[in-house]
Amino acid sequence: MDHVLCGLAANPALPAELVDRLIAVADDDIAESLAVRKDLSRAQAVALAARVPASGVQLAYAGLLAAADVDPVTQPHAALALLDERAGTPEWARRFAADPVLEHRERLAACPGLPADVTETLAADPDVRVVTELALWTTPAMAARLAGHPHAEVRRAVAVNEATPPDVLAALIGEGLPPARRCLVCDRAAPPFVHDPQCPRSDCELPPGASCDGSHESTMHEIREAALRNPGTPTEAVVGFVEHPSMLLRWTLAARPGLPAEVYRRLAADPVPGVRADLAGNPAIDAVLMRTLADDRGHDVRRRLAGNPKVPLDVLVHLADDARVGAILLPRIAVASPGEVRQLAQSPNPAVRMLVGQRRDLPPEIRDALADDPDAKVTKSVAPHPGLTEAQLRAVVDRHGVRVLAKVAANPDASPALLEYLTRHEPPAQKAFREVARHRNAPARALLACLADGQARPVAAGHPALPPPVVVDLLTDADRQVAEAAAANPSLPLAVLSDLVLRL
Repeated sequence: MDHVLCGLAANPALPAELVDRLIAVADDDIAESLAVRKDLSRAQAVALAARVPASGVQLAYAGLLAAADVDPVTQPHAALALLDERAGTPEWARRFAADPVLEHRERLAACPGLPADVTETLAADPDVRVVTELALWTTPAMAARLAGHPHAEVRRAVAVNEATPPDVLAALIGEGLPPARRCLVCDRAAPPFVHDPQCPRSDCELPPGASCDGSHESTMHEIREAALRNPGTPTEAVVGFVEHPSMLLRWTLAARPGLPAEVYRRLAADPVPGVRADLAGNPAIDAVLMRTLADDRGHDVRRRLAGNPKVPLDVLVHLADDARVGAILLPRIAVASPGEVRQLAQSPNPAVRMLVGQRRDLPPEIRDALADDPDAKVTKSVAPHPGLTEAQLRAVVDRHGVRVLAKVAANPDASPALLEYLTRHEPPAQKAFREVARHRNAPARALLACLADGQARPVAAGHPALPPPVVVDLLTDADRQVAEAAAANPSLPLAVLSDLVLRL
């Protein structure tokens, strides 16, 4: 019954008085569904948070709770959520900064706009996890202070923080800071120590292979990687890592914008395909380097290059056949000019025509020409395009059959008659049933056919066009997902809604 109640709690047709009744009996699962209702009033939100304190976090982030509605003693998580939204009180912040519960202090440390005295208290917290969390989100001035913290884990968090000043980031991976005295590895065991990748301890949080020989080497490596990833780190501080022995550092460098062309050229010769693949997807590399990478047969290099928004169109055409792009709209195709769109649509290569067919703003004459294309993958790509007529979509199905059914069913203009026609197609296509089941125009007959498909059944059970008697029958379905979707269906008769709730 709980899954049916969860569905009822999400049902948009549920009257306010029945919502109140559900709030009065809600458990965690029901509260989760109630908390996302668009018609939930503030009074109902307050009542729900009082009934199920865990729901207060979601309600606070949704703007349904104010400081006056929350008791930080009995509803600490909701209070912390309000602080995170800058809607709490300074008194709350001071209370949580001295809270004996580590989780509360750690959560507070991530909140913005804290009073200065609270930030100072958190920076001096005896648990490094609290200081680390503060370092991740704090202001430039505090980040600069924490960069010299004796614990290397705090420094790693400072390297991640994009508010950290550039000169501090440079110092973290260069010189100018006193050596760290501790790390999470030597906190656990005296160095030298290497964490066993097959560590049997269920409570161990060290990453596999973490090590410390006294220099905190694995954490220092993480600091460098974080700083290389941080856009605030000065270019001159990172270029020296272009031939670093660490593959991960070179890999991180390959995705950075704003590096000298010579650095990118050297990364293009890296022996690790993953480095070259991330480089290929970097919009900062020039067209000359892109043309070089277009012939790179390393794993994923050509596919990532095809997804680069700055790739020259002729290079993308060259990649179309074997770059394993998939049925997605590539960034370069999305910004192609009208003349380029026309050129691509007239390409003798169907793989190129398929790429442009992924756009959903094609001129009618180009859209219609692609819908009439003799190649199934081209028509499949353009089939969901708005504006295609029922006759055109039926012609696509008649020409290419089961291969295009799902894409035709995904067309937002597909008529009820066409959707029903697709569910009767032989042979059937399972993906087409799922598309029909979620389509706004799906008629009752088509939805009844979708109920026979295991994957489409839960989707169809929640469709408002499903006949009410069928929806009622599905409330007792053996599949919990189906029953919950039926309970959330707005076509469920009010009398049934009332009966289900009032007999609680």
